[in-house]
Amino acid sequence: MMMLSIFFGSIIGISLGLTGGGGAVFAVPLLAYGIGVPAREAVGISLVAVGLTSLVGFFKKWRKGEAEIRTGLLFAVAGMLGAPVGNWIAGQLPETILMLLFSGLMLTIAAKMWLQSLRSASVELIRCADDVPLPTKWSMSQTDKVDGPSCQRDAAGQLILTSRCARLLLIVGVGSGVLSGMFGVGGGFIIVPSLVLFSGMSMSRAVGTSLMVIALISSSGLASLLWTGQEISLQITSLFVVGGIAGLFLGQSVSRHLSTTALQRVFSVAILIVAVFVMIRNLYQG
Repeated sequence: MMMLSIFFGSIIGISLGLTGGGGAVFAVPLLAYGIGVPAREAVGISLVAVGLTSLVGFFKKWRKGEAEIRTGLLFAVAGMLGAPVGNWIAGQLPETILMLLFSGLMLTIAAKMWLQSLRSASVELIRCADDVPLPTKWSMSQTDKVDGPSCQRDAAGQLILTSRCARLLLIVGVGSGVLSGMFGVGGGFIIVPSLVLFSGMSMSRAVGTSLMVIALISSSGLASLLWTGQEISLQITSLFVVGGIAGLFLGQSVSRHLSTTALQRVFSVAILIVAVFVMIRNLYQG
């Protein structure tokens, strides 16, 4: 049990280190079916492990200047408001229904990551063909009009926080929080692409900012869970966190040597397999 908890935690840490989010959806299935933890307790353990692991990862990114505190806080505040709502919704659902909804979420994530891998592959082909780096949002001039984010940045790359921009970030942040409270996921699979798409943030900064947001949203989800009287195993949680932090550093080191396309495709297939397993198991039990 001890080694299994550390090993499963390391899987979550590696996924967070590689992608900044998305792989945390493995936490609840691994806890529920790999260790035998009840689903709602697994959500609590997942929130602790994902939150603390993300916090460690954020500080590492922040020291390198790869995180935007102001944008992240806006996202996080909205997410912290949504997390208790998600926790309340989960409490009204039978465990089987909750896990079936979770498997549906995983299928959605798998499809989204696969589509992202196709776009990443196209970008890499264009870059290789032209033998020059593609321009970033920050380097585009005002005359280079493209279908880009609704938030804009100034010449120094700083976010121009208009009311429209704030509304967009708040809406997506609340959605991430609801999912976090319901399923114990950090919401990074929503946060990272949303930061890139809506705020024009670079991928490296989006990953670092996402880790901060995940840590804050997870703390809100955990607080609301404990408030309702849900108990969690301190032993399993501690071991899961130890494995998660170790896996985080490994994942961040490995990520520098792997292409984005390869990572996205491997994760999408892995998530698909777990989602199908969870769905079949709960439909059979039902």
